[in-house]
Amino acid sequence: MNLIDSLIAENWLKTSSIINAFRKVKRADFLPSFAKAMEGEPDDLNQLAELNEALLIGHNQTISQPLVVAFMLELLNPEPGHKVLDIGSGSGWTSALLGNIVGDKGRVIAIEVIPSLKELGQKNASKYGNNMDFICANGVNGYPSQAPYDRILASAALNATSVSLQRQLPQAWKDQLKTDGIIVTPIQNSIWMFKKLASGKFEEKEYPGFVFVPFIEK
Repeated sequence: MNLIDSLIAENWLKTSSIINAFRKVKRADFLPSFAKAMEGEPDDLNQLAELNEALLIGHNQTISQPLVVAFMLELLNPEPGHKVLDIGSGSGWTSALLGNIVGDKGRVIAIEVIPSLKELGQKNASKYGNNMDFICANGVNGYPSQAPYDRILASAALNATSVSLQRQLPQAWKDQLKTDGIIVTPIQNSIWMFKKLASGKFEEKEYPGFVFVPFIEK
């Protein structure tokens, strides 16, 4: 059984549009550090891509574990036509997955604070469509010029000290999210889902037991 079929069988992948994106967007295309180490041998890269593990992509950053990406995208529930802010886009894999899901009428704004990773992610994702914009910026500020967003995804862990309180989101993310929009982000060792209500308040739910690279603020 391959990785995607295993994620389906174990109920991590459930939604048809997310499953289709996982099948179409090849994780092997987003493993640049291993391409050099193994001289770009496709069989080796495909074997690495099938591992249900986070893998280093340089600068102490990783391409996330497929199980975790599947879980976060299921919580995020992106739909065709949505505008999604993808914070910490790294190698570009999650951005390409999101781009496939939101389709030609949607848009993905991919934010990466490390310039070389922004360039890498943009290059990797370019073969999967032109509905993704890659920006080198500090993700803690969101990206106001393209707001509001239907969904916001962050792939690095906020720390209690960086957001004042453990469950407090950066104000920019709150402000830039549409009513009924969803934010999915790690905070310390938990994944949190926040849904914005008409009152401006947020419903929230915690899913503990995960490990992420720390959120970089510059």
